[in-house]
Amino acid sequence: MVCVWMSKGRQKHSLLYYLLGAVWVSALVFLDQRIKTLVTEEFSGGKTSQLIPGILGLGYVENRGMAFGLLQNAQVLFVVLTVIILLFLILAYHAVPEKKRFFPLSAALVLIMAGAVGNFIDRIRLGYVVDYLRLEFMEFPLFNLADCFLTWTAVATAVLLLFFYKNEDLKQIHL
Repeated sequence: MVCVWMSKGRQKHSLLYYLLGAVWVSALVFLDQRIKTLVTEEFSGGKTSQLIPGILGLGYVENRGMAFGLLQNAQVLFVVLTVIILLFLILAYHAVPEKKRFFPLSAALVLIMAGAVGNFIDRIRLGYVVDYLRLEFMEFPLFNLADCFLTWTAVATAVLLLFFYKNEDLKQIHL
């Protein structure tokens, strides 16, 4: 494969590596945005529904803050932080070796980027993030698919870094 990027002679990546990352981010963002559009059309009037009775339901909330409604109406801060975080994630994706062993880490970075971009689009376009998933068995704020990409993947990444990758593996990652 053609080497399209080389960082100080350390990492070589094929064009396919970057294209697949971009396609997956785009597809996941499209899915997130499509679901948010459908939920807005169906549930913005206060309607709710159960997906899995007693476990998972649908609703609609305009979240003008971050997780758990913190920092309400700090949109400029969120936009600036998201741009900085996305730049870091892109650099991290580039830093991960294009080897089968590192596929879980590359996939995790793609999911986190998709989640960040999905909520970023809402903040830019709407001034708030559309949340719609509701845990029926406990009091918990509504959330969305992009939030799932962000939180579940962050936890999975921590598990990978703590228990799957060894020090020798991590030395191959050059930021």
